[in-house]
Amino acid sequence: MASKLSPLCNFFLLLMLFSYSPSLASSSTSRSTICNSTPHPSFCKYNLPPNEINTIQDYGWYFIHQSLSSAKDFLSLIKSYPISHSSYSKRTVHALKDCQLLADLTVDFLSKTLQTISSTKSLNSLQAEDLHTLLSATLTNQETCSDGLLELASDSSVKKGLLGPLSNGTKLHSISLALFKHGWVPKTKRESFPTERNHLLFSNMENIINGLLPLRMSITGRRLLQTTLGDVLVSQTVFVNPDGSGDFTTINDAVAAAPENTDISDGYFVIYIVPGVYYEYVSIDKNKQYLMMIGYGINQTVITGDHNKKDGSSTFDSTTFAVVGQGFVAMNITFRNTAGPHKGQAVAVRSGADKSAFYGCSFEGYQDTLYTHSLRQFYKECDIYGTIDFIFGNAKVVFQDCNIYLRLPMHCQYNVITAQGKTDVNQDTGTSIHHCSIRPAEELCGTETYLGRPWKEYATTVYMQSFMDSLINSEGWHTWNDTDFAINTLYYGEYDNNGPGSDTSNRVKWPGYHVMNRDEANDFTVSNFIQKDDEWLPATGVPYTGGLL
Repeated sequence: MASKLSPLCNFFLLLMLFSYSPSLASSSTSRSTICNSTPHPSFCKYNLPPNEINTIQDYGWYFIHQSLSSAKDFLSLIKSYPISHSSYSKRTVHALKDCQLLADLTVDFLSKTLQTISSTKSLNSLQAEDLHTLLSATLTNQETCSDGLLELASDSSVKKGLLGPLSNGTKLHSISLALFKHGWVPKTKRESFPTERNHLLFSNMENIINGLLPLRMSITGRRLLQTTLGDVLVSQTVFVNPDGSGDFTTINDAVAAAPENTDISDGYFVIYIVPGVYYEYVSIDKNKQYLMMIGYGINQTVITGDHNKKDGSSTFDSTTFAVVGQGFVAMNITFRNTAGPHKGQAVAVRSGADKSAFYGCSFEGYQDTLYTHSLRQFYKECDIYGTIDFIFGNAKVVFQDCNIYLRLPMHCQYNVITAQGKTDVNQDTGTSIHHCSIRPAEELCGTETYLGRPWKEYATTVYMQSFMDSLINSEGWHTWNDTDFAINTLYYGEYDNNGPGSDTSNRVKWPGYHVMNRDEANDFTVSNFIQKDDEWLPATGVPYTGGLL
């Protein structure tokens, strides 16, 4: 894949630029300095348009267009590899499938970004945040694909053929993100929100289920139901029951029946799942938007599997339950991976669904239990069990009022709760753990336990107003493979935590570690970090606290 556009393509791009209206007040920028604000100045300068253009917004538009062209080329390249080819190893097949899914999402994110800035004369702050989040996710997708390819021990020709184009695309996406951030994202003042940003729309899950059961009798045959659950608009309700008395006998069949490419204004397609253990691998793709799954309680409705890294799956594809459809909501369900600590990475849930929420759910595994892969996510009153890096990924995510349970790892291993994957200084991602409780799930026999370690260079993780059991190591945080990797570039923060493991006096002395003040902590609250529009969480019906307690 060429790293520069053809002269003819450049010509048409410049014609479009002259008629393009930038989204913010223009600020003149010279081509000699424009690239200095990006992480890859030399690569940026090599790929500049042949003629001078005027503003940082113009350059941003140009590079986003280049990024989209690069992403389309890479997707075509991936598709040229015959995934069903019998000579490929199982791990190579998984890596190729992962990269194809991720490349397809990247094309979507860049297309939406380019379409928005090309058709809108000005971006408001919420539009800018949406696009900033999408551009951040393109880099996460690239990194995930790259990680999978780098782990291939065989099929070196696949690795060699893909890593070069992937690297060039990553640099273009990084430049696009930097220019977008400098050109469109306004510098906003942090706000201090009241403790309760909205009322509890659902007082408890039992009331939801009992309140809806009579409706089951009136919607036999899956007639369209136009109603509201509290303040949650519902378009249709179906029931999953393996005994045949519901609308579907499997979760996957119910998902397949959901409409595609719906909007929040259409209402949620609600899937009720009766008590039982469901041995299913569920994947909710990008076209299945605004699905809501409601179970009958933790350890009553259970979705379980045992895929894992040791047996040939990629980490990305080892998951029992995967979702990328925007607006997904799950309530009162246990998600489980039973592979065990000896099988290595084994994911229970992977979410790359923007504006997704999990309420009253349980996530059970050992290493890599919950993969918060990308985009904006919220977890409320959930239980998360694991051993090593069991909350990981590069989403923009808040955990609130959750219970984090440490399990017993393999002999000579220590526990690490988080492994955050921010790779670029301009990404808006991070993990915020607010008013949660960290405790052992069982007797840990003196197992060392750490709050997190940096998976990637700009790892960003904070703990705020949370209870920490005495099992937390006094240093608090750990490095990756006992090196100094990322200790200068990461952002690890703690604010107003409590419990015997919360004493910060002996914490690591890294430049990137912070005992935060209240203003700094406010940046990572629900209302400042993931919910600036004050709309998407209320639409889910999931309660939340907007600010600090």
